[in-house]
Amino acid sequence: MSNASFPNLEKVLCLGVAGNFAGHLEQAGETPDFVHVKTLNATAPKGLFPYYIPNHSGFLGQNPLSSTHIKYPEYLADNAHLQAEPEVCVLFNVSYRNNLITTLTPEKFAAFNDCSIRKPGAKKISEKKNWGAETKGISEQFIALDQFDEGGELDAFNIASFLKRDGKIHAYGKDSSVCTYSYFHQQLTDWMIDKLNTQEDFGPLEDLRAHIKTANYPQQILISLGATTYTKFGETVFLQAGDELFFYVYDSTQNSAESILEHAVQANKNIPPPINSSVLHQKII
Repeated sequence: MSNASFPNLEKVLCLGVAGNFAGHLEQAGETPDFVHVKTLNATAPKGLFPYYIPNHSGFLGQNPLSSTHIKYPEYLADNAHLQAEPEVCVLFNVSYRNNLITTLTPEKFAAFNDCSIRKPGAKKISEKKNWGAETKGISEQFIALDQFDEGGELDAFNIASFLKRDGKIHAYGKDSSVCTYSYFHQQLTDWMIDKLNTQEDFGPLEDLRAHIKTANYPQQILISLGATTYTKFGETVFLQAGDELFFYVYDSTQNSAESILEHAVQANKNIPPPINSSVLHQKII
């Protein structure tokens, strides 16, 4: 596994997996949104949602990705219930047959912040996900990925996140192995292909085939795999201007949880980055 170049994402369809980490939707207060969405089993994700669609004429056509900042939603004044969501994202190459997706081939992965506004009553998940430029987070440090199978190198990675406020570092999401995603490996790949080809406009979900067509059948799709559960601090504290976020997708065989925390504490002192890891540092402005 090695470092990979930062991809050009202007023509890449960007999607997220909803409900792929046990307990996250409950903590985010979003369980009622999916009350009528049926899944194959209790642990299955709820669906895929868009947050950036190339060529889209509405707000989803604005690229929200940033590796440095999250812009506080000004139109909500100081009352926005804004939460970061620590995740891993994977860039997949896509193959089609008769305008249906047949394969998703992983190319690289990185730390991701699926920052969201908690808006009770929002009709679609996407309404909480994109409020303009610099409203999503993605690390510039991608790591090459040659397989997405059980036993692959990605299995060694953990997701950790911290929030710095008033000079103090707080654990934000629970340090979690990527293998604790509800769906992962081939099961997740098969599920994503099925949803990309069949998901309809229903409840909080959207017609993905229509979005794929709008994006001109992109050769690549970036998918964030789902947010970890929050610590008590992360669950109860909403973001505000001046906060700093530190997200890590780190190789747990070469770094300890303690060393990752120490990196966040010392982050502004030009210390070496964690070994074989993807780091995202954002400020709320």
